[in-house]
Parts: sequence; structure tokens; C-alpha cells
Amino acid sequence: MSLLSPGNRRDFLCAGMKLTAAGTLLSAGMSRSAQAAATCQPANASRVDATHYLLRNVRLEEAFIRKQDVITATRTGLYDVEVNAGNIAAVHPPGVKLNLPAWDAAGYLLLPATRDMHIHLDKTFYGEGWRAPLPRHSVIDMIHQEEQILPELVPTSEIRAEKLIGLLQSKGSSSARSHCNIDPVSKLQGLEHLQQAIANHRDDFHAEIVAFPQHGLLRSNVEGMMREAMKMGANYVGGLDPTNVDGAMEKSLDTMFSIALDFAAPIDIHLHETEPHGVAAIRYMLKTVRDNPQLKGKVTISHAFALGTLQGNELAAMIEELKEQQFSIATTVPIGRVIMPLPQLRAAGVPVWSGTDTIADHWQPFGSGSMLEKANVYSQLYRGPDEYSLSRALGIATNEVLPLNSHGEQQWPKAQDRATMMLVNASCSAEAVAQIAPVMATFYNGKQTFGGLAKM
Repeated sequence: MSLLSPGNRRDFLCAGMKLTAAGTLLSAGMSRSAQAAATCQPANASRVDATHYLLRNVRLEEAFIRKQDVITATRTGLYDVEVNAGNIAAVHPPGVKLNLPAWDAAGYLLLPATRDMHIHLDKTFYGEGWRAPLPRHSVIDMIHQEEQILPELVPTSEIRAEKLIGLLQSKGSSSARSHCNIDPVSKLQGLEHLQQAIANHRDDFHAEIVAFPQHGLLRSNVEGMMREAMKMGANYVGGLDPTNVDGAMEKSLDTMFSIALDFAAPIDIHLHETEPHGVAAIRYMLKTVRDNPQLKGKVTISHAFALGTLQGNELAAMIEELKEQQFSIATTVPIGRVIMPLPQLRAAGVPVWSGTDTIADHWQPFGSGSMLEKANVYSQLYRGPDEYSLSRALGIATNEVLPLNSHGEQQWPKAQDRATMMLVNASCSAEAVAQIAPVMATFYNGKQTFGGLAKM
């Protein structure tokens, strides 16, 4: 008599197939999520091709399981999810009788789609094969390298960006905030290519663009070009290390804010600087927002490593001010000498978003495109191995959209929620984070953008 239930038997066979197929798929350049989906798809797998349909046998989280007031597990159940015109129309008991086309979710867990809130879609080696970065000594050194590489990358940047969008979809992401170089080498051509790549995916992926002065706003004298980028439709005004790169903190930040004010646009600045320059820059930005209330809620600091140099009352006061002025933080959940106060920021109500930053480019070769991986690293760094903490860590990848609230009450999905979601091979969100669960299917506004399911 077999000790494996039908569901466990399927998982066991899938695991074996993954092992035998992994080498071939890796050599072909497929992502690990794509590998898992390819090896575990049923023979009659297909993409959902209807606007009003049912996903049957969908696993949803229902509540936390407690033992002596300690959360020890997550209760789930199988449901049929009705999707119509891009929205969740209803969540039905399993086996509901409706005359709709249906696809089998095979017991996979439904989670909100993830969002990559800091990436550079415009400059990547992805899709070319392996290429390691060159040695570097400073940000300025890397800028000099980039000046040499960009003439090679820009002409084909549109197709590379589309390949990168496909990778993100295979990892469960449905949207991204992409920084785009505005520099004297690529000028505005990279922006034009990125805008076209995004337009090519307007029905299956959402992306916003940050006009980013990668070579320095003042250093490369691109204020005029940045203004042109905003006229062309860039969504955010970017900035970069105002002291270490531009050499004039106040002037650099004033120029960035001036562009934002003139275009009534939000800001997303790269701030790698640590103490004292980084702290001074954050304080100056907070003062500028206090003096210009129309900027409140419109500033994101990417990286913000300087926060990791503060402690005690000084850190608490800074976090309180960030909350008051409605700043947000975009992080790659860095592993290194600076331990970021990400849990403290989240606990205080400061939005903390994660992003992969760079994927296979001349800055770093480590990005996988997986936001589940970022949630996993967050849990490891900040010691959250228990069921509850792992489930909460998912929020850093989904902009805090979670199936259960902090009390264990079901809050997603509900009728009229957008059907922007992913199916993962996990029993609950805690397992999905801990094991970086394979993504089996991704949906954007009800449209399946990745994976294959059996039509019923």
C-alpha cells in the first residue's frame, strides 16, 4: 500500500522530474520557476484564454492554527475562483456548477502577485548567456565602466527589457518600477526603447519608469535631459548620491526637487551613502518636504543605507519623521556590513518595498528576479523562521497585500479584487517564503502571463 496520497505522489514525481530536467533547462537559460512549471505541467496544459472563467481546485488560506496561543500552522482549503473582466468575481465552494470554461489549479496555493519595486529593465545582459561584471573599486569606477558598455547595450535594449519582463512574470511578478538611465552616452534612446518594451506588454504587465541620472545629476550635467524625459512620460524623478557622486549635496537635491515640483511628479532617489553624508541627505530631504507639503507622500528613498548606521533614539526619531512625511523605502534586502532597520520601519508604518535591482548586468550578477527570494532573505536576516513571521514576510514582496491579516482573518482574495495573482507549489504562504516555492502560473488582471494549467 502506498504511503503517498495522490497530491503527495504528484509532488514526489514532480521533484524527481525537476532533478532530471534541471541541467538541460538551466543550460537553455530558463529560470528556476520556469523549470518547475515546465516539468510539472500536465500533458494537456494550456494558458487561460477566456475573460470569464473558473479556476478550480485553488488552495486558499483560511486561518492560523494555534496551539496554546502560539501560531503553529496555517489552515487552507480548496475553492473554485471565478474571474471576470480582470477581477475576482467570486470565491465558490469546490465543484460549483457554473457554465464557464474552467482550468484546474491542481491544489496549488493562490497568492497575490509580487511586485518588483526597484529594477533596471533598460540595461541588462539577460538573454545573452553568462557574463560576469568586471572588478570595481567605487561607484565612480562603475560609472566609467558603464560609459564604455552603454554603446553596446542601448541598440538592443528593447528586446532585452522584454526578456527581463518575461523572467519577472515567471517568478510571479506582475508589475515593476524600473529606473532608466538618463545620461550623456545613451541620452534619451534608452528611455524610448524601454517605453516601447513596456508598451508591448501593456496588457500583461504594468511598469512605471524613473528617470535616473546614473552618472550624476550635476556631474553629467543632465538636468535639461531629465526634464525632457519627464515630458516624454517618465513617471518619477530620480537622483543619485548627492555628495559622493555630485559633490554638492544641497544643490543636487534642490535640482532634483525642482524638477519634481515643476512636473508635479514623485521622486525615487538612489541613496547609497552612509553616515554622515547619507544621514545629512535624508534630513535635508525631510526638511524640503516639510517646506513643500505638496511633496508629502511622494518621495521614495532607494537603498537608504544610512538608516542602518543609526541606533536608539536617533533611529526612532528618524523613522517617526519618515512616517510623518510619508516617505517610502525601496530595498534589495542587502546582505552585508550594514543591517537595515527594515522591521522597525515596517512596524512604524513606513512602506518598505523590495526589488531585485540588477539582474545579470555590469553591476551585479546575482539577481534572480524572484520577490519570494527577497522575502526569504528578509526572514533569514531578521530571524523570522516561525509560521507567523514567514507569512508576514511575504508582504515585503506584495506591497503588504496578504491572504490573512495579522489576526489570521481571511482578507484576500475577495470579490472585486483585481485578479493579479500567482499560483505557487506550496501549502501556505509561510512555506512559499521559506522554500522559495516554484511559481506555476502568473496572472495580470485575469490574464495568464506565465505557466500552463489543464483545461477541464
